[in-house]
Amino acid sequence: MNSLTLAGAVAMGTGVMIGAGIFALTGQVAELSGPLFPLAFLLAAVISGFSAYTYIKVSNKYPSAGGIAMILHKAYGPATITGGAAMLMAFSMIINESLVARTFATYVLRLFDVGRTELLIPVLALGLIVFAFLVNIAGNRVIGGLSKLAAIAKIGGILVFATLILWAAGFNYQPATIGDGAPTSITGFLAGVALAILAFKGFTTITNSGGELKNPKRNVGWAIMISLAICVVVYLLVAFAVGSTLSINEIAAARDYSLAEAARPAFGDAGVWFTVAIAIIATASGVIASVFAVSRMIAMLTEMKLIPHRHFGMPGSIQTHTLVYTVVAAGALAAFFDLGRIASMGAIFYLVMDVIIHWGVLRRLREDVGANPAVLISAILFDLVALGAFLVMKAMSDPAIIAISAAGILGIFAFEKLYLGRRRDSDEAHKGDHHG
Repeated sequence: MNSLTLAGAVAMGTGVMIGAGIFALTGQVAELSGPLFPLAFLLAAVISGFSAYTYIKVSNKYPSAGGIAMILHKAYGPATITGGAAMLMAFSMIINESLVARTFATYVLRLFDVGRTELLIPVLALGLIVFAFLVNIAGNRVIGGLSKLAAIAKIGGILVFATLILWAAGFNYQPATIGDGAPTSITGFLAGVALAILAFKGFTTITNSGGELKNPKRNVGWAIMISLAICVVVYLLVAFAVGSTLSINEIAAARDYSLAEAARPAFGDAGVWFTVAIAIIATASGVIASVFAVSRMIAMLTEMKLIPHRHFGMPGSIQTHTLVYTVVAAGALAAFFDLGRIASMGAIFYLVMDVIIHWGVLRRLREDVGANPAVLISAILFDLVALGAFLVMKAMSDPAIIAISAAGILGIFAFEKLYLGRRRDSDEAHKGDHHG
């Protein structure tokens, strides 16, 4: 308890956001949104700010290590929707871990002249996830210390990267050209915004750590706002830098390692090496911070009796067990899904969960926590517009991922309904035995 400082929470939040947003998503957002893709990141930041308002309002009154699970429980009680939406968030965070782990592997391989990477990428990704597990086992002080050092190194390095590239371009930003592709539609732009929201959702990591934060009623809100502010500045600088150097077609061709390619025209191999070094620090720290947060969230769900728990013969606490579950699930996704599909699943799961959170607070908690209903309604509408555009784009380009995501959502809620129903029956049977 109370082992995380404000600076540590900011470092953790930026650690998750910058790990995913810059290195994993810049190319994919540009591919969807076209020449004005920096604007997609800015609009995603605005939408995330509206979302953050809900989380801050509830967390200020009810700080908890469960964070999102606690908000859902306050809004809906011990119901299927509570467990299902909380699991959607947990899976979204696990998806994020696998996304960032594969991004780590993709950037590492830019340093070596290797032909086939189909096997090497999942192997390196799994290696990073195992490393994150070992760091988390070492405890909060180690995590907080590493997060601070990594945050300073990667934010400083990324700012140097962006400044040097913009300097090489004469600080005269021109929107990246499309090349031979078709003009970007408004639907495509909004789909890019939906994906860019993933670059900011790391602020929920701070919400999930409320119970371990010093002075949480003050520091949760400050940590979220500072993290979002830092990230929007960093993202926009990088987006301008990449857009000044590469065309949209070139960004799309190198979408999994677009920052490294953006450094090559101005600084050659030295620029690539520098960018890869920063990417390794950013993605590694992002996975460590995310594993920390999601394992605690799943532990809270277990303690709230919203999900079952099995220790499978493992020693240690429930939190240690949920840490193992987290890294196993992230490792499986990193091994079998590519970056594009991982990001798409993460966006769908997160936006659905986010709408459920805002609706619950609007209907049940707004007076209790003093939330403005106009802000809550705006947050819901923004999420629905972004999600709708994203689903339209994916229906045209990759309908299978919509089917997979829908099956995942339905499966999670069906499992929750079955589990909670059986638990209620069991509790009633025990009561009957006791009274008998």
